[in-house]
Amino acid sequence: MKSDMDPLMVQISPDHHQSLPSAYTFTKPKSKPSIPFLLLILTSLVSVAFTLGLIFLLYPILFSGWNWTISSYRYSVVIDAGSSGSRVHVFRYWFQSGKPVYDFSGDNYANLKLNPGLSSYADHPEEASVSVTKLVEFAKGRVPKASLKRSDIRLMATAGMRLLEVDVQEQILDVVRRVLRSSGFKFRDEWASVISGSDEGIYAWVTANYALGSLGGDPLKTTGIVELGGASAQVTFVSSENVPPEFLRTLSYGNVSYKIYSHSFLHLGQNEAHEKLWASLHNSAANSPEDVVVTDPCTPKGDNLDKNSHTDSFEEGRLTGSLQAAGNFTKCRSATYAMLQEGNEKCPYKHCSIGSTFTPDLQGHFLATSNFYYTSKFFELDEKDWLAEMIPAGKRYCKEKWSELKAEHPTTKEEYLLGYCFSSAYIISMLHDSLGFALDDGRIEFASKAGEKDIPLEWALGAFILKTSSATFDYAGLSRKMLG
Repeated sequence: MKSDMDPLMVQISPDHHQSLPSAYTFTKPKSKPSIPFLLLILTSLVSVAFTLGLIFLLYPILFSGWNWTISSYRYSVVIDAGSSGSRVHVFRYWFQSGKPVYDFSGDNYANLKLNPGLSSYADHPEEASVSVTKLVEFAKGRVPKASLKRSDIRLMATAGMRLLEVDVQEQILDVVRRVLRSSGFKFRDEWASVISGSDEGIYAWVTANYALGSLGGDPLKTTGIVELGGASAQVTFVSSENVPPEFLRTLSYGNVSYKIYSHSFLHLGQNEAHEKLWASLHNSAANSPEDVVVTDPCTPKGDNLDKNSHTDSFEEGRLTGSLQAAGNFTKCRSATYAMLQEGNEKCPYKHCSIGSTFTPDLQGHFLATSNFYYTSKFFELDEKDWLAEMIPAGKRYCKEKWSELKAEHPTTKEEYLLGYCFSSAYIISMLHDSLGFALDDGRIEFASKAGEKDIPLEWALGAFILKTSSATFDYAGLSRKMLG
């Protein structure tokens, strides 16, 4: 109930100590002011009124607008700590009509990647501080000093860190948290963590569908993501099938709820899978008689299989003797397919495409990102028929001699050149032989950016979008609001 007396009103009473005259006497002026003098006064009053009116009209533009531009910008920082390196993303955004507005271009978005990844510091956790400090300094250079304390910073580690023992993960994260606590940014210890592979897939899915304008729309018109990283591979898409709860994520954005299949295949990223295959071949060679030669079909002929091309388990320059590089795409494809199918006979679900992991039937359009993109661009494949073209491109590459490949691609790092025979066969084994994409399937295309604005397909953008929006999604089985 409103009070009868407005607390902001103050009554003013006359001063009773001052006497008032009982009558007033008016004296008639002796002469009237001249007309020019009256015009001068009138002109001055009009001028003042005009000036005040102009200031009143322009004030919101000259002053309020300027303050809006400076003070209403928000900043957020996400560090993607991947297996091969860590990338810092700096976002600038603002609110309009109560909703966040994003622009991933120009001064509103910046990123920097440094190698190696955090997992490489497993034996010396303290050294991780150098890399993280450099990333923090880059971010601080993009955020005004006055906004640092209000701007959050998060570090999310992925498959490289997931491969480490939990106690080693925590040792590295403790170092990271110490750096972030002293960064000047807004930070809480729980904001530096190792995220699950399925959540990484969800974030990538959000990025793609935001870029394509389908986020918040019909679930059956969304785009799925197939990502081939260094240590893991993710498959994420909306499925109308009954998905087992361990593979199901629920995301609500706007007024739409999405039932999403998301799974990360740890150890089946491109680098991890290649190492696994080579280690298996080396063990076979080591356990074979001296006169038996085991061939590596995924390495170009002429490479001596030293530690620089594969692993640090052996002395530099040492020839294995019973293991030789053969460079055969067809045999490499067979070897990679066998690796992807390990454990398939133990599949407890109605069908498993890779190993013993449930995968529903493919639905809708898909974007193939990360190493799918890099390998396709290296071979200069056509975006429309890239899967069909991958086979002849891989066959030509695998059968070439190592010395000739180095001469043909003098500016490409040797570690990448050594991997393209394997990756071309691995991509076909995963997408076509295992997941079931037809070679001429127009539903899947490789990409590193999407949408009319060429938004980068980085999962960190999806994490940022969910954090700053009112979206909710089930995270590790619990429904929680993604707010900063």
